[in-house]
Amino acid sequence: MAHDLKMVKLGITDLMVTRFCQGTAFRNLNRASNDPRSEAVLHHALDRGVNFFDTAQAYGWGGSETLLGKVLSGKRDDCVICTKVPAFLPPDSTGNSGERVVFTESYLTSQLEDSLRRLRTEYVDLYLLHGPDGTGAWEEVAQSMERLRYAGKIRHWGMSNHSSDEVTRCISAAKERCEPGPSVLEEYYTVAGYALNKDGDSRIRILEHEMFPLIKKNNLGLMAFSPMDAGQLAAAYSPEPRSALAHLTMTLDGIAKRLGITRSILCTAWSIAHPSVTSVLGGPENETHLDEMLAGTMFDLQEDVLEDLNNASRIYSDAIVLKGRDQQ
Repeated sequence: MAHDLKMVKLGITDLMVTRFCQGTAFRNLNRASNDPRSEAVLHHALDRGVNFFDTAQAYGWGGSETLLGKVLSGKRDDCVICTKVPAFLPPDSTGNSGERVVFTESYLTSQLEDSLRRLRTEYVDLYLLHGPDGTGAWEEVAQSMERLRYAGKIRHWGMSNHSSDEVTRCISAAKERCEPGPSVLEEYYTVAGYALNKDGDSRIRILEHEMFPLIKKNNLGLMAFSPMDAGQLAAAYSPEPRSALAHLTMTLDGIAKRLGITRSILCTAWSIAHPSVTSVLGGPENETHLDEMLAGTMFDLQEDVLEDLNNASRIYSDAIVLKGRDQQ
């Protein structure tokens, strides 16, 4: 199949990536190397020209990394691989949450070695902190990541699911050591946005107001995940009648119908339209949905359409925040 996907530079890195990043946090497929459906989606992404793949240790606790390593075997040099290290250990045998850990050099190094083994590679292009460990020891983190980079185990590193203050302090700590610091962020960004932060505020609006200026100032790459809002925007999902989500999907479908595209294409196009977004990170679970997301990264939305979508997004997030506060 012909490759018609545009490549862009990922922030200040030397990585050239497709504007769609195929994720492996599958919700309905097996996050393991023995599921032919999962493999089929990843192979289809490769066939379509996608060169950017995201995984994490916490996705199936090694299962997704093993799956990705199997599919990309023999194609490593053609792909950009991102994996993430968690700030907690796997759940125990009873299913209780794993113990929180600190991002020490020994922990970051040992976890990376396990990831490299599962991914069947000698290095990863991106190694991200999968959420804060709560200590804020950014000097040690910056030093540890630089040593891994110098050793050739990682090419670049970054952060996911951190606050703008945490990212700022991490960048400052790296600069004080005259080291590169984090160059890529992976953050939640969708036209909907059901997820709130610990203070009950919309993560999407905070990202726009606080993180986007930081990204621009430091020329960071941004992987914007969950364009379909964890599947809540999927056509197969049925929102509660007269709910904020039902109103939003009705608005989205009206715009999509006017443009002659699907809701999935529209949602992906909205995410990629923001100038701070380098690549949209999605987890389609069949070839058709993958093709729609790829089409979304290449669909240009006119200003009037963007304005309508932005208004609908704000109405939805305001309703979600208000509902959350009413339930407190």
